[in-house]
Amino acid sequence: MNSLIIKNATISTPLGRSARKGGQMAHLHTIENGAVIVKDGIITYVGPMSDMPAVENPENYQVIDAAGRAVLPGFVDSHTHLIFGGYRPDEFEWRLKGDSYMSIMERGGGIQSTVNATRGESVEALAAKAQWFIDRMVRMGVTTVEAKSGYGLDTETELRMLEAIDRLAQDPEQKLKVVATFLGAHAVPKEYAGRTAEYVDMMIAEMLPAAKGKARFCDIFTEKNVFEIEDSRRFLKAAREAGFKLKLHADEIVQLGGAELAAELCAVSADHLLHVSDRGIADMAKAGTVATLLPLTAFTLREPYAPARKFIDGGAAVALATDLNPGSCFSGSIPLTIALACIYMHMSIEETITALTLNGAAAVDMADRTGSIETGKDADIIILNYNNYRMLPYYVGMNCVRTVISRGRVVAEND
Repeated sequence: MNSLIIKNATISTPLGRSARKGGQMAHLHTIENGAVIVKDGIITYVGPMSDMPAVENPENYQVIDAAGRAVLPGFVDSHTHLIFGGYRPDEFEWRLKGDSYMSIMERGGGIQSTVNATRGESVEALAAKAQWFIDRMVRMGVTTVEAKSGYGLDTETELRMLEAIDRLAQDPEQKLKVVATFLGAHAVPKEYAGRTAEYVDMMIAEMLPAAKGKARFCDIFTEKNVFEIEDSRRFLKAAREAGFKLKLHADEIVQLGGAELAAELCAVSADHLLHVSDRGIADMAKAGTVATLLPLTAFTLREPYAPARKFIDGGAAVALATDLNPGSCFSGSIPLTIALACIYMHMSIEETITALTLNGAAAVDMADRTGSIETGKDADIIILNYNNYRMLPYYVGMNCVRTVISRGRVVAEND
C-alpha cells in the first residue's frame, strides 16, 4: 500500500524545489498537529489536521498516528561509494599509526587495493553486498542514495558496477531511490601509471560512450598527483558533451582549485572541500553549485572539517552526505554525520536537516521530486521517536528514527 494518512504529526520541513542557500537553510516550515495525505506515493495534502480534506475510498489508505512525534523529509545520502569488492581494515590500522591517505595510496593500498578486489566480483555479488548496506541506511531514515562506480578503472568493470547499481535501482521491492554516478576517474590505474593524460584520453574515447545512459552523473577525483585541473577540465567537458551532469571530488587533500573548476563548469555539486579557498566558496555560491560536505571522512582521517559556516555565511548551498566507502570512511552513519555537523562544523540543527534533505536532493538533481514534505512530491518521509527534531544531534550518534516511508510505502519500523 502506498496511499496513507499521517495524522497528529509535528511536521518540520524545508520548502522549495531547489537548494536552499545561505540563511535560507535555517528556515524550516513547522506545522503543529499536522497531517499528510499520500495517494499512490505522491503527497496530496500537507497542513493542519483541522483543514484536512476527506479522501475517497478511505479503506484504501493506511493510517499512521504520529502521536505528536516529529515528522521530517527522508534523508538523502548524496555521496557514497556503495559498490565495491573486498575490505581494507589493515589500512585503518596503518592510519592509526600515522600513515597518510596519500602515502597509503603510494604503497599500493587505497583505491587500487579495492580495484583489485572489485575486478573479480560479479554483478550479483556487488549488488547483494550493496543491498546489505542499503537495508541499514533505510533504518537510519535514508530514502534516496547516490551510488558511484569507480573501483573498476577499466571499461568492463566500470560497466559491471553500473549494472549492479541499475539492478538495485530497478528492483521493484527496493526500499529507496538509487541514483547512479560514473566515477571512472577515481584514480589512475596501475596499468596507466605515469600516463595520466593517456588514461583520460581512453576514458573520453571509450568509457564515456559506454557509460552513457547508465548513469546520471559523471564525477572525477580532482586532486594533486591524481587528476589535476587541466585533465579534470578536459574530462568533465567531454562528459558534459556526452550528456552527463557533473560532480567533482574537490580540494580534499590540498587546495588545488577544484571548487573554482566546479563553479566554472556549473557542476551540480563539488564534494569534500576540506581545503577550499575563499574564492572557491564565492565562485560556488555564485554558480549555484552545491557544496556536499562529508564530515565522517574528515573524522576518520583526523583531518580538519570542511568550513561549513564559510559556505553558508557566504550564501552557498550546503549538503551533507556520508561518503560510505571501504577505505577512507567505512561508515554510513547518518546519526554521527548529524552530530559532527552540529558539534564540530557549527551548523544549526535546522541547517543540518536542510543539508540532509532538500539540499541533498538538489545535489543529485532531484529537488523537484523529493527532499521536502510538499504537495506533488514523492512521499519520502520519516517519523522520529520524539516530538522534537532537536533530539537528532542531542542523542549523539544514535538513531532517532522510528518509521521510514519511501514513495508512500512504510519500508522500516524501528523499536
